[in-house]
Amino acid sequence: MGDNFGDGETRERPVHTVELDAFYNGKYEITNGEWKKFRDDPGYDDSKFWPGRGVVPKNLSPYWNNVQNHGGGTPNSDNYPVLGVNWDSAVAYCNWLSAKTGKKYRLPTEAEWEKAARGTDQRRYPWGNTIDHSFANYVEGAGFITASAVGTYDGGKHGELQTHNGESPYGAFDMAGNVMEWCQDWYSRNYYSFSPRKNPKGPEKGAYRVLRGGTFFVDAFDLRTYGRSAAWPSLQSHRMIGFRAAREP
Repeated sequence: MGDNFGDGETRERPVHTVELDAFYNGKYEITNGEWKKFRDDPGYDDSKFWPGRGVVPKNLSPYWNNVQNHGGGTPNSDNYPVLGVNWDSAVAYCNWLSAKTGKKYRLPTEAEWEKAARGTDQRRYPWGNTIDHSFANYVEGAGFITASAVGTYDGGKHGELQTHNGESPYGAFDMAGNVMEWCQDWYSRNYYSFSPRKNPKGPEKGAYRVLRGGTFFVDAFDLRTYGRSAAWPSLQSHRMIGFRAAREP
């Protein structure tokens, strides 16, 4: 885990070995269609699902009715990632889904996220060590861009030419670009210098929560599988942030 290429930031070092228990990782980022089931369910307003029992009002979602950003309240948007969801809301969704299904869903830890994106061969991107715009949704330098429907980028997998794909080694899409994804952990810039080898879960407290994966509005450097970023967990208005769920076996 970490920056074995030597092209990253100090917060991505030192490179270190991590051992993880088995887990399932979402194939796609949570979509508007999936979020809508939670949003329309009476359980949305049940404080037991929300960290600190503080429910985020539905009308605070800044992009839900925004056509330009494929908000979930607009036509033909079900397969786009839900946007403008803060960390508490992402956790609440996982808690609600756990109650609905009887299975344990949660946000992935930072280490789990990197493992699901990167595999075990320390690659730079989920599909390998090079990148172009057939693999991921990232900034192109001109015009308005926003999130794409999940699973759009297949690395040129068209017709008979199925020699590349945009998936991670474990079959997860959009783990580079599209929207940044919340992780379970508190963020610490120097966490790698003291993190445990077995199932690291981040520091016990902090000001920020970890974000991973880059977004459609950054360049290729910020899409590296070992790139780290973070934000205030209360951040609600950012159209570049979504999440995916993990599940325990």
